[in-house]
Amino acid sequence: MTLKSLKYLPFLLIILVMASCKPVVKTPEKAEPKRFFSENSFWNLPLSDSVEIDPQSDHYINLLKKDHSGNNFGINLEKYTIPIYEVDSSVPFIKIGNHPGFNFRHHPDFDSIGVPIPAEFKPSPGMDQHATIIDWKRKLAWDMFLVEKDSSGKWVSCTGVIVPLDGPGVFKKTDFPVKDDESIHQYGPSRAAGVPSFAGTIMYDEIMAGEIKHKLSCALRFVAYKEYVSPAIWTDGNFKGGVPEGSIIQLDPNLDLTKFELLPGEIVVAKALQKYGMVVVDFAAANVLYGEGLWIYPDKSWKGQLREWDGGISSIPLDHFRVLKNHDIQYGGDRIKDFFQNLLKGWEKN
Repeated sequence: MTLKSLKYLPFLLIILVMASCKPVVKTPEKAEPKRFFSENSFWNLPLSDSVEIDPQSDHYINLLKKDHSGNNFGINLEKYTIPIYEVDSSVPFIKIGNHPGFNFRHHPDFDSIGVPIPAEFKPSPGMDQHATIIDWKRKLAWDMFLVEKDSSGKWVSCTGVIVPLDGPGVFKKTDFPVKDDESIHQYGPSRAAGVPSFAGTIMYDEIMAGEIKHKLSCALRFVAYKEYVSPAIWTDGNFKGGVPEGSIIQLDPNLDLTKFELLPGEIVVAKALQKYGMVVVDFAAANVLYGEGLWIYPDKSWKGQLREWDGGISSIPLDHFRVLKNHDIQYGGDRIKDFFQNLLKGWEKN
């Protein structure tokens, strides 16, 4: 290097330093799907590796095999499931009336502040007509069952309860003055087991993220008459010797899922059933889980991710499931109902 070139050396060093200080643009990390309820909520805790199987597990699973539909577990995606609407402070509150066709009622807190009903609001198709509205900023959910417009065009619902999104997701029975032979629906909760109806729902964003980090919910035909366990605080079971509401059913954690032709989303659901299990929350005319109702989102679809009964989770035989040990079984619940009894007739022949 000549003396002449040395005089340019400081300028070259400055250029090199500036080049080395160029900011590195990082790809933004994809936001993790939000979970309902607190981190230590029953719903969000995985099962222990040392869980015990209930002594009645084989009996319970054999009952599920006798379901009139002849199906294993399926997933409700198009009806009899839960649409979950997200709102913010721009949505006005309105009064929801008590449904005139039933003696079910709202919880007093539900009626005290009203409900933020979005313009596109539509409950789930099917007789149950569930719907949940959530406000992440307020950390509240408005949970309803059989919600519809009356003859005057006003919204009414059979039940109504407000659920803290940062709470345990489990109600206290002492908060509801329910009596034996009554329905918990008469006091606000929207699930017969007295749990939030949106708890345990398979959410679209979780499926797309590739992991569900909470327990799922399910319903059965053969739910026990007047027997339930926590997190259930009540039951509408009509089958003596059936599965108590609140029971946890787990897919064998050692099952090789590659044996089954599962879509990507179905693998996510199956892994959650192995790690977290599913909670029995209601009576249904099938063995069924619940997927988020996507008809309210035109840019989202379950197609290619989940199937209801045609393959998928329904292809996994019931022999691969087991009911975990129930502790502190509670006794009491709703009365025998003709509607449920008619749906149970003939089970012995299956």
